[in-house]
Amino acid sequence: MRLFKKVLAVSVASMCALSLAACGGSKSAETTAAASSESKEETKAGESVSEAVAATGKDAKDIKVGISIYKFDDNFMTLYRNELVRYLTEDCGIPKDNIVVQDGKNDQAEQTNQINNFIATKVDVMILNLVQSSSAPTVTDLAKEAGIPVVYINREPDETEESRWASDGIKATYVGADARQSGTFQGEEIAELDNKGDINGDGTVKYIMIQGDPENIDAQYRTEYSVKALTEKSGLKAEELLIQRGDWDQAKGQQIAQDALTQYGKDIEVIFCNNDAMALGALQAINAAGRKVGEDIYIVGVDALAEAVQNVSEGKMTGTVFNDFISQAQAAAKAAISFTNDEKVDTKIPVDYVKVTKDNAADILKLVK
Repeated sequence: MRLFKKVLAVSVASMCALSLAACGGSKSAETTAAASSESKEETKAGESVSEAVAATGKDAKDIKVGISIYKFDDNFMTLYRNELVRYLTEDCGIPKDNIVVQDGKNDQAEQTNQINNFIATKVDVMILNLVQSSSAPTVTDLAKEAGIPVVYINREPDETEESRWASDGIKATYVGADARQSGTFQGEEIAELDNKGDINGDGTVKYIMIQGDPENIDAQYRTEYSVKALTEKSGLKAEELLIQRGDWDQAKGQQIAQDALTQYGKDIEVIFCNNDAMALGALQAINAAGRKVGEDIYIVGVDALAEAVQNVSEGKMTGTVFNDFISQAQAAAKAAISFTNDEKVDTKIPVDYVKVTKDNAADILKLVK
């Protein structure tokens, strides 16, 4: 728990440096780590959060925010979206009627229409979870022409695009965690087991990979770095039996795992999943096949959804990785406020992941429930 608090403290401290006065009533690192339900602190003695925002520039009650999420029925992004709106309204003092939240329906054309509508209605800032991160250059150009800053969240544009923001003075930033870290943590969770994931002791860990969207950079990094970390840390070989696209979806994760378990049977020692939704589906297939996690198979995911963390705490899942939606949502809100106040915002605002194993699952569960 001490390490967990330290990691969150670093994450939150770095994002708070972004715009200290912007939304000052946020959870501190200590209260976040302890999952405190205490009242929000005031930014200064006798000064409300909305007053702090107004003091730096545009009055909070006048700020209009356009938010588009790649799809509403994504478990993780629902948590993120709810915290983002809560923080913007309760901590930053922006009226709820001034915040428009749209469902991208996993359709980039639909989302682009939403973005054009945000521009037409003259929002002050956009917070975007793109359907396709490759569309960022086009979206950025639209926003730049309209003079509207953009905060990209969760799905990171490529390095070329981010470099352009800095070199061309474009008001855009990305708030999120480095997916390479999440993949690395998944691989380490397996490598740190007593048998290093090598259940049959043949020196090779045989695995299947249930991937999100192969075109998504997070999916690519989690896929690559999970296996890389496993082999480097364990000193063992790894053999891929199957890699298949699951589109971040629980039902697809279940079907992929079910078919793989039928085809490969006991040869499967580890199931890597790019997110927890697919891992929960795969776990259903594992249970239906009569396999037992921790004995004849291992499974890891990413996001730390409450159900997944509960399973980890009970030994029903090997591990997951906490994708800190609380710190990310708050950092995104602060960046948005900073843009409206014409403050300098870094082109990338990182938030660390946290490993979740049976040792710390109970502590993480307090945060995500």
